[in-house]
Amino acid sequence: MGKEDFPGRKPEPNPKGLLERAAEVFDFDRALKGGSLPPLDIPADLIPPAPEPKAEPAPAPAEFAPVPEPVSFKPATAAPEPVAAPAAPRARDWAGPVHTIDRDAMAEAGHLVPGGPVSGLGEEFRIIKREILARIRGAHNKQAIPNGNVILVSSTHSGDGKTYCAVNLAVSLAAESDVEVLLVDADFAQPGVMSALGIENGKGLMDALVDPSIRVEDLVMRTDVPSLFLLPAGDASHNDAEYLASSRTEALIASLVSGRPDRIVIFDSPPLLEASVASVLASHVGQTVLVVRADRTTETALRDAAELLNGCANIQLLLNGVKFSASGRRFGTYYGKEDGAA
Repeated sequence: MGKEDFPGRKPEPNPKGLLERAAEVFDFDRALKGGSLPPLDIPADLIPPAPEPKAEPAPAPAEFAPVPEPVSFKPATAAPEPVAAPAAPRARDWAGPVHTIDRDAMAEAGHLVPGGPVSGLGEEFRIIKREILARIRGAHNKQAIPNGNVILVSSTHSGDGKTYCAVNLAVSLAAESDVEVLLVDADFAQPGVMSALGIENGKGLMDALVDPSIRVEDLVMRTDVPSLFLLPAGDASHNDAEYLASSRTEALIASLVSGRPDRIVIFDSPPLLEASVASVLASHVGQTVLVVRADRTTETALRDAAELLNGCANIQLLLNGVKFSASGRRFGTYYGKEDGAA
């Protein structure tokens, strides 16, 4: 059915398209020719309201504000490695020429002879040295004593046999397989150690005490017994006790034994009741051997001598010149010699 099918009805005008209606509002021809468009008149009620600015949260009151903890900035460092304690200086091995011991002279004087045959006297000093070694090392239910390897040998009076016993004790100890022995002549007025061994005297202990430039190690003499060494008395001094009482004596002894537990130092000192040197030396040693002459040393003299040794806490008595044995032990009879030390 077409338009002609409705007679008498007016035809509707053609509806305007979208572009045509827009052209009524915007002058497209003018815009295309480079002109500016007139401002668009938009009703106020059609303009959306501008968004309100977003309110920032109010800051918390100062009294409630969190207080930041202080931060400590330290450079990162590696943990220091443990440092080992410095080792104590070790006493050096002694050098120098080897001196030959006069074994014939020792045998003639009745001393123990290095490498000689076993005798009753040798057995007596074996017993004595075992007691001394037990105090040095700690054995036979005895605790090791401090500085026990530094030993003083003395007596009450001259003629009691202190040098005789000091030499024999040194020879007996030197026979041990794991011991070094240094025999020091500290009887400055009447030195006798070197002559007993048949070796010439030289510079020694007192020289090192008087002159700090002298190293006492350089004065030690080697012998043909590999484990036996000697230190002469040196030149006598009118102030020998004062020199021995100085701190240098302590340093000197330390230089001889530090780091060497196998080294034993034996001091042969003057008699206690005839010179003050022995009582001074007693404060530098770990143990003292007090020689008592049988049937000669009185009880009074022994007590007086013991009082002078108050600087040493460990004192042993050595009975010399024994003609009998209270226990019935007679090594001398077994080996063909009857008297000796006990």
